[in-house]
Formats: sequence, structure tokens, C-alpha cells
Amino acid sequence: MSSKDVILGRIGRALGPVPDELYEAAVDRDYAREHGERTTEQTVDLLAENLADYRAIVHRTGEDELPDLLMRLLAYRGARNVLVPPALPPGWLAAADPVRIHDRAASTTAELDRADSVVTGCAIAIAETGTLVLDGSPDQGRRRITLVPDHHICVVRVPDQVVSSVPQALERLDPGAPHLDLRSFRDQRHRTRPRRGCARAAHPGGGPGDREPRGVP
Repeated sequence: MSSKDVILGRIGRALGPVPDELYEAAVDRDYAREHGERTTEQTVDLLAENLADYRAIVHRTGEDELPDLLMRLLAYRGARNVLVPPALPPGWLAAADPVRIHDRAASTTAELDRADSVVTGCAIAIAETGTLVLDGSPDQGRRRITLVPDHHICVVRVPDQVVSSVPQALERLDPGAPHLDLRSFRDQRHRTRPRRGCARAAHPGGGPGDREPRGVP
């Protein structure tokens, strides 16, 4: 029996046989869905501010200019081999044209580690917490491809993928998605994100050996 099973068993015994409907009625769900009112632009700016607080650098660019931005970011990093999820939009890397390393179930950690960078999309970006949510969708790939390479560029479509708060994000996420991965990137360095007609890339500074994720809205 795992520690999780032990803890859940203790909770179950403490609660007793409470019907689900009584439990839901007993829990107050009248909490704030967001802290304050903001315009769309203010929400996007708050996301950029909080990503920067986590030492990410945010780049903003139009959708048509996104390939050139990614080319510059990868060139600055010296990235020649780029790990890509199965359904990354082909145009994103058209200008850079790096050697693409495709995520495969048979890929070993050593093979993934040979990638200089990884480029993905995201599911949702949460402004109040500076969190990028990846759910394993085809444009994001499996969780491990964003953990092994030291440099991650994450593209966020703005404003469509940006919400103010965690409750708003949970309402839009699919609980049946392959995997939910919430990143606030305190321990990472670069992120990238696009918006409607605009893209943003976040990439903080850091010394040699620092993990460098990037993001674009």
C-alpha cells in the first residue's frame, strides 16, 4: 500500500459515508474567480509581468513575424537540433529550419538530451500566477520533451489562450487530456507566447548551466 493510499484511507474514515451531494452542498464554492477587473490588454500585461518575475523574457510579435522571432531566439541560443511535438505548426520553424528531432515513444532520455532546444505550444496561460499550462495536446507533446532539454520556447496565442485566474483556467481545460502540466517556471529561464495577430516570447537571463525556457503569447 502506497503512502497516497494510506492518506486517502484516513481521509475517507474521517469523513465517513457522506453522499457526494451532501459534500458538495457543505463546501462553499462562492470564492472569487479573479482578483479585480482587467481589460484583455491588462490581463496580457499581467501575464508578461509575472513571467518576468520568474526570470522569463517575454517577446511580443505578430503572428506573421513569429517564424523570424523563433529563428532569432534559436540562433541566439546556438540551437541546431530542435525537439518538436508531433503537431507543431510547420510554419513556426520555417525561417529557422533546424534539424527537427521528433518525439517518439521509443526515444531515450539520452536522445532527447541531444536536442539544443524544444519548441511547443501551450493549452492555457494564467496571468495572476504567471503559469503556462501544457496538457499533452499534439502541439505540446509529452511532458518529458519539455523537461529534458535545457531550453524551452513555449508559444502562447494571445488573447485566446490567456485567462486571469486558476478557476477560469480549470473551466477551460479538458480533464480527459493526456496530461496536465502546470508550469510557473520559477526554476527555469526562457518562455515564448503568440496572441491574435501577435506573439510573445519570454526568456530570462541566467548564467551558464541555468535552465532556459522561453515563451511567446
